[in-house]
Amino acid sequence: MLKSRFALAALLAVAAALIMLLAAGAASAEDLESQLDAKEAKLSKVHERSGVLTSTISRYRARIGRLTTEVADLRNQEAAVKVRLDAKQVELDRAVAVLDVAKQRLAKMRAHLKRALIALRERLVAIYETGTPDVLSVIVGANGYDDLIDRTEYLNRIRGNDEAVVGRVRELRDQIQRTVTRLRSAKDRIEAARDAIAAEEQALANARAAVQSRQSALVSARADRVAALKKIEQTEEDLDGDVAEIQAELAAQLGEMASSPLPAGPIRQGSGQFIWPVDGPVVSGFGMRWGRMHEGIDIAVPAGTPIRAAADGSVVLMQSEAESGGYGNFTCLDHGGGLQTCYAHQSAFAVSSGQSVSQGDVIGYVGCTGHCFGDHLHFEVRIGGAPTDPLGYL
Repeated sequence: MLKSRFALAALLAVAAALIMLLAAGAASAEDLESQLDAKEAKLSKVHERSGVLTSTISRYRARIGRLTTEVADLRNQEAAVKVRLDAKQVELDRAVAVLDVAKQRLAKMRAHLKRALIALRERLVAIYETGTPDVLSVIVGANGYDDLIDRTEYLNRIRGNDEAVVGRVRELRDQIQRTVTRLRSAKDRIEAARDAIAAEEQALANARAAVQSRQSALVSARADRVAALKKIEQTEEDLDGDVAEIQAELAAQLGEMASSPLPAGPIRQGSGQFIWPVDGPVVSGFGMRWGRMHEGIDIAVPAGTPIRAAADGSVVLMQSEAESGGYGNFTCLDHGGGLQTCYAHQSAFAVSSGQSVSQGDVIGYVGCTGHCFGDHLHFEVRIGGAPTDPLGYL
């Protein structure tokens, strides 16, 4: 975007110079204007396409952010389901263990009950066959007091043994009933745990399927973003090629029309105390630009255009491109009272350090040295070394 803006501004300035020269009869303005219009239309379309692709990338970035969050949430859900599933499996294992113990105990109690029932049945048969002696028969048939005591004690032992057999049968029956109840409860818990495990396994499968789906969408979105980035890069390459082609064509035609530097042209008076150093459009103003301070204004004019001193002064700073870095060939004039003007990106100097100049004197020539994307003059006004908006003095 930055390249296209400066390139387009430089092309407009070159076209203006061509029209001025062609008006003197150097070449055909109509052909150049038609070519320039065609190139400008193409640049405009490419620039529009680049803006659309930039918006597309922003949408992809937002989509990737959403998908990444969804994948993380689904993975958390998957982990939670796995924890619940493990807990249910432990519960199932415990219930099965309880069931196994209860089954073993039930089998033993049933064996004891079977033996007790056999003993009870045998005793009942014996009672039926021999009859049950009563107390009166024992007393009448006794041979003395000692025999009576013995007979009574024997009778009590028989009755106690009978009662013990019956009590054992009842106890075993009750234990079996309680064990059967516990078995049923254990089976119910096992069935419930199995149902819960099946539900958790289904939830786990659903979560994993959702994760896979979101991951596939995430991979697709990233691939789309890469493709869009490649399109933008190709668009910028095409834009640079178009600009280079136009500049080469116009430079060649300019070379054919004039072998000497461009004329200084008339002085452009402003409403302030300075004159304009060059006569051209302002393509970038003073202030914040691309996240940092732009400390002057950029005026687009063709390469080789003479640069005039904005006011009377003396040359206090001259730096080559190697010395100034981004400013390229750089000159500063001191006008007294802490007021200075500076001129950057010159193709060549026309003064020397310490030289006195008058307003309107040529001090250098426009170029594109240092960090720039098209021929223009970067013009600064400084008060006490601090940059200020030059438009307040022009």
